[in-house]
Amino acid sequence: MEKEDIKMQKKLLLTSLLFCASLGAETLTLESAIERTLQNHPDIKSFELKVKQSHSSYRSAYADYLPQVNLQANYNAVQTFVFPVNGSFNTVDNDGWSAGASLKQKIWDFSKTSSKVDASKIDESISKLSLHDLQALLVYKVKSFYELMIVQNEAIAVRKKDLEAKEAYYSQAKALVEQGLKTEADASRFLSSVYIAKENLSLASASYLKAKNSLSLYMGEKIAEDVILESSILKENPKYDISLENFIFANNIQLKIEKKNIEKNQLLHKSAKAAHYGSIDGVASYIHVDSLNSYDSKLLGITINLPLYSGGRTSAEAQKAAIASQIAQEQKASLELLLKEEIESLLIDISSYNKTIDAKKAQLLSSQETKKVHDARYNEGLSTYLEVLDATTVVLSAELGLLEAYYSRSIAINRLEYLKGKI
Repeated sequence: MEKEDIKMQKKLLLTSLLFCASLGAETLTLESAIERTLQNHPDIKSFELKVKQSHSSYRSAYADYLPQVNLQANYNAVQTFVFPVNGSFNTVDNDGWSAGASLKQKIWDFSKTSSKVDASKIDESISKLSLHDLQALLVYKVKSFYELMIVQNEAIAVRKKDLEAKEAYYSQAKALVEQGLKTEADASRFLSSVYIAKENLSLASASYLKAKNSLSLYMGEKIAEDVILESSILKENPKYDISLENFIFANNIQLKIEKKNIEKNQLLHKSAKAAHYGSIDGVASYIHVDSLNSYDSKLLGITINLPLYSGGRTSAEAQKAAIASQIAQEQKASLELLLKEEIESLLIDISSYNKTIDAKKAQLLSSQETKKVHDARYNEGLSTYLEVLDATTVVLSAELGLLEAYYSRSIAINRLEYLKGKI
């Protein structure tokens, strides 16, 4: 009874210490990790600048719609003027200046300019979609690192428990050897298992630190040493129905980008073809001239530009745009095939992981009961140290296998969420 009371007191003390430690520890939620990454990651800032750049390109293209107004001025300190006098030509040197303004307005160019402007507007939309896709990809990566930290942290706890058990076995074996109830082989084998458990614990700790460092770099800030994570998210298992594929095909960001690329290239092809037909422009100018005589020069009219020969450049540009449109259509079809294949593979994986999780849970319960039996039998001298270690290994394998299955299923789910275009 006294031993049981002491054990109970130790458990209460340990629980109190862990509770007090958790009060001072920092909690990092997955949502917070994602928010900080989207705020601080340099790729986000780079793509935001690209969106601004594409908007400037659109404004530049749209400027061709608007009147082009120019001011001009000219001053000549010496200028020779020629005029006839009595059948001969006389010259006079004099200074002179002129100043005025000119205007040119595109009236009609067979949709060449409007197609370019529309293509530029689509290009801006593609930049925004690319930014959205990057955000979704970063969310997917943050989830992966965050969940890997959870798994490795749980693995550390499992490895510590395994190390404590094997150290206890070793201590017990030494005591039994001293009493002449066990051989040195028992103690030596348990000691070897202690060293192996220490090595595995070290590897698990290193893996945890690597995942933590990667997540810290993505977030752009240091993660506390005693950070507390949302371990429950690892066990989330949303249900997917037959409408998933249609939903992804309607919302996948990469697919939206390919559709926009097709539209853009079709417009560029239309613009390139329109270049064959030239344009009609309105022109106007007003210039005041002051030299030997002072007068105003005015112009108001229409100009027609019709390209007759450009060395094949116009036709080549139209052909290039047509090929680009065909390439975009084929890329879209290829992406649809890849998406279909990946969706089906991920759903198969998730179903498989669900079965693995159920099997590992059953294996864990069974192996824990078996271990209890072997522990009791070993204390009575009815089991060997090999049977005890085998039972311990099976429990350890089941615990780690369960963690790995949870993590693998979660990664597959996160990938589906990314394909759905969710942030």
